[in-house]
Amino acid sequence: EIKQILADRDTPAIQRLAAAQVAHGAQLLDLNIGPQKKEGVELMKWLVPAVEEAVDVPLCFDTTNLEAIRTGLSLTTRKGMVNSASAEPERLEQVPPVAAEYGARLVALMMGKGGIPMTAEERVTIAIESLIPRAMEVGIPMEDLFLDPLVLTVAGCQEYCPHAIEAIRYVKQGMDPAPMTTCGLSNVSNQVSAANRSLLNRVYAVMLMAVGIDSVIADPLDGELMETIRTVEA
Repeated sequence: EIKQILADRDTPAIQRLAAAQVAHGAQLLDLNIGPQKKEGVELMKWLVPAVEEAVDVPLCFDTTNLEAIRTGLSLTTRKGMVNSASAEPERLEQVPPVAAEYGARLVALMMGKGGIPMTAEERVTIAIESLIPRAMEVGIPMEDLFLDPLVLTVAGCQEYCPHAIEAIRYVKQGMDPAPMTTCGLSNVSNQVSAANRSLLNRVYAVMLMAVGIDSVIADPLDGELMETIRTVEA
């Protein structure tokens, strides 16, 4: 559905979806346009004004196309967010300065060129040795750096799911000042039957909140999930 809306530049449809998500509790919208190597810049020129006309929340620019990110940051009227940098050398070099230039928040994935580390210790080491120093180097304050431990699915990777939680625990309890934290919540239920996805997402959200996660990228239209989050926060 989203892919078609973007391809058609369907302004009413994207505005309805944005408004619905904010009405159901979204505090920031993640504009995931995919790689969009050819049309990313032009897409952002349409998408950002269209969404901001409908809602008044910050926007996160989620793409590997750095020029599209730059375009989004230049157009948004609120403090933006960049999703994402990582410790992969090219991304580590190129992405944080763009976020810093626009005073934007930055999502930094706890992974390097070798892919997603299996253990919490390896992920935290990447944050300490690469992600945090680079953010500090370009002038991004810790309250604008969102470390993402990279959630893996229970379908085939179940033994690794606790490691993302432990990585969050270490960041929030073992660092001072502690950066912010986030994750793609629904990754935990990828390739799981539709009937069980919401339940898994809710359970995992509670486990992450218990160790102090600051935010999650999630579906605000999942009423049971949002109610669970509100209950834990109360």
